Amino acid sequence: MGRLAGKVAIVTAAAAGIGRASAVAMAREGAKVFAADIDEAGLGKLKAENNTIETLTLDVCDAAKVRAAREQTGPVDVLVNCSGFVHHGTVMEVSEKDWDFSFDLNVRAHFRMIQAYLPAMLERGAGSIVNIASVVSTIKGAPNRFLYGATKGAVIALTKQLAADYVGRGIRANAVCPGTVETPSLIARMRARGDYDKARAEFLARQPTGRLGRPEEIASLVTYLASDEAAFVTGQAFIIDGGWTI
Repeated sequence: MGRLAGKVAIVTAAAAGIGRASAVAMAREGAKVFAADIDEAGLGKLKAENNTIETLTLDVCDAAKVRAAREQTGPVDVLVNCSGFVHHGTVMEVSEKDWDFSFDLNVRAHFRMIQAYLPAMLERGAGSIVNIASVVSTIKGAPNRFLYGATKGAVIALTKQLAADYVGRGIRANAVCPGTVETPSLIARMRARGDYDKARAEFLARQPTGRLGRPEEIASLVTYLASDEAAFVTGQAFIIDGGWTI
């Protein structure tokens, strides 16, 4: 029996990266997992490799589709909000459109999912909500991450407020704040810089451990926070960054 035996979980942005690793890790620990993403091809690969995981095509920027997903999955014990986009640039390189898109996907999508799934958690008097934030947030600044840092700071604030509102009703809410993790998204951003080797060297140079993080390492923390082992843990922002913020 795994740590999450008997629990039901849903993970957004689960077709790749941290979301995928979290879905796989929780399923391995015995949870019934719904892996949700807009990427149908990525979900297909996940399902082919992990046939115990249920996949769900979901655009978390569409409130009606989020509500429909809630009807499809039924109540869950664990909600992991992993959707996000990394905007590159300073405040002077952010448009109104950029601002709206990043806040919609990085913050408002979490709000939509929480509003959809929290009521059943409250009825049952138990639930764990894990929001993927970042060390680039209220924790530290990073060059050319103005908009991204603003959204992830909002995720931390959202998490703490959620925890404060429902701490007496069996609901736990925590934020996971990774540093630089080697995901398909990061690899794509390095390639987009035009010189992949140079971009990778720059990311590595800021890592005291001399390497990038692995999605599975983040997933281990997500799984702990989802489990009853973390029953006394709520309202926290957990840094997992290989020492970047030392």
